Amino acid sequence: MAQSFSSSRRTEVLHEMNGAQFDLLIIGGGITGAGIALDAATRGMKTALVEMQDFAAGTSSRSTKLVHGGLRYLKQFEVKMVAEVGKERAVVYENGPHVTTPEWMLLPFHKGGTFGRFSTSIGLRVYDFLAGVKRSERRTMFGVQETLAKEPLIKREELKGGGYYVEYRTDDARLTIEVMKEAVAQGAKAVNYTKVEELIYENGRMIGVRATDQLDGKVYEVYAKKIVNATGPWVDTLREKDHSKKGKMLQLTKGIHLVIDQLRFPLKQAVYFDTPDGRMVFAIPRDGKTYVGTTDTFYDTDTAHPKMTLADRKYVIDAINYMFPDVKINVNDVESSWAGVRPLIYEEGKNASEISRKDEIWQSESGLITIAGGKLTGYRKMAEMVVDLAAGLLKEEGHGTYPPCKTKTWPISGGNVGGSANFPAFIRTKTEEGLAYGLTREQAEKLVRTYGSNIDRIYEYIVQHGREAKANGLPLDVFIRVFYAMEEEMAAKPVDVFIRRTGALFFNIGWVHQWKEPVISYMAKRLRWSAEEKKKYTIELETQLHDAVVPMDEKNGNNKFAM
Repeated sequence: MAQSFSSSRRTEVLHEMNGAQFDLLIIGGGITGAGIALDAATRGMKTALVEMQDFAAGTSSRSTKLVHGGLRYLKQFEVKMVAEVGKERAVVYENGPHVTTPEWMLLPFHKGGTFGRFSTSIGLRVYDFLAGVKRSERRTMFGVQETLAKEPLIKREELKGGGYYVEYRTDDARLTIEVMKEAVAQGAKAVNYTKVEELIYENGRMIGVRATDQLDGKVYEVYAKKIVNATGPWVDTLREKDHSKKGKMLQLTKGIHLVIDQLRFPLKQAVYFDTPDGRMVFAIPRDGKTYVGTTDTFYDTDTAHPKMTLADRKYVIDAINYMFPDVKINVNDVESSWAGVRPLIYEEGKNASEISRKDEIWQSESGLITIAGGKLTGYRKMAEMVVDLAAGLLKEEGHGTYPPCKTKTWPISGGNVGGSANFPAFIRTKTEEGLAYGLTREQAEKLVRTYGSNIDRIYEYIVQHGREAKANGLPLDVFIRVFYAMEEEMAAKPVDVFIRRTGALFFNIGWVHQWKEPVISYMAKRLRWSAEEKKKYTIELETQLHDAVVPMDEKNGNNKFAM
């Protein structure tokens, strides 16, 4: 039976979970936890998930926003991982073409750079083979003029040519939300802002958790036959609670991205390039902006709120001006930024960019199953391994049998568009329909591209609630996004809407400033916030707006930093 995923019913869902026993309880609502919930629910397991922040608030909204095969890991001979995640790109795309799309990537090579013509050609050929790339998307090698024709802004000095290959671009937060929505539609119960404070044991076995609702302070107990630690950067924190942090452990690294308007950085073509110190950086055009990243530095401070520093910003700006010398980007051109933490598995003696992105599953004496490491691209395969393990253990313990994984061909929420090949026709048809609901063609098309097959629900809500838009001082297209985020995506705070549900704080920060006050007022009315709650959530959004633009060092007056 489909469960509610409305923020107005969030407390009700917690009451339903309280004292109940599930087959599987997942701690962590990033892409890995969401994938596990979907896999388990589609196999018929009674499934629950709790997340201490918002869904995707950690690493899963702060990546380079690529479902990519990890070309650079070939240099580290991670052949098996490249083969596995490379093949997964097409699966992720086919199951949700509204949140993932192929993106041709240009890899220029210069004299003395990391890549040469021969190594690039061989590397991309091997990559195509390992990733099972379809013929139309296999790599092409370019000479100097062809490379510059694709992207005229590239540094011409000592340019030797370029490789051209396909990656897949995604909206990482929306991918996570859509996977979570589908898990809920298949019967899982999932709640955000619910922090596991204590683990409950019986005869040395973990049987449940005690979790606190971060919005009202109430405490709930949730029980399960099997419990999964899918908390990403907090994996070791939970293992410490379980007294099972031994052997392998995490090494956190931080990456940041800068967003610049296309008027200042008119990049035509996604580019993957090396920096003078040998690191690899992406520059990607998206929605009228160009975003560039990532850095790769060891990190051991505020895991929940990583921030850009002066050093981070300078490194990325220097990288842009090194590869695209004519644009002459400076600090005033940076509209927004984001910082994210990668939970990698510690490897002694390796620097941040050399550590493997492979995933591992650990099981403690108490029965806690931990999934660590891994990449966004491989989330579905990671989930399959975790649920296979849980299903095997449940069977051994006499709790029934479960079928094999079903998610390889299972569309995520919004993905029922008739397959990726049919998506362009779907967009055209549904955009035309949108005109009848009072939307402009541009507004309708953007909504269809964002919500995929859920657009019919959006149109239903416009009919039922569209007249509330004007009364709340919002244009119809803004209002309906906010309404849908609360009603169908458990958006509980303004930051949920402006960061995870729309991506606007990163890619359209002016839009956030323009509509934040009426959006906050409308959410406060609909979710019945007190004056104190409204003030608290407003301050939280203002802090995020500030942090997206102002480096940490400038804010506290401390300009000491280390890369």
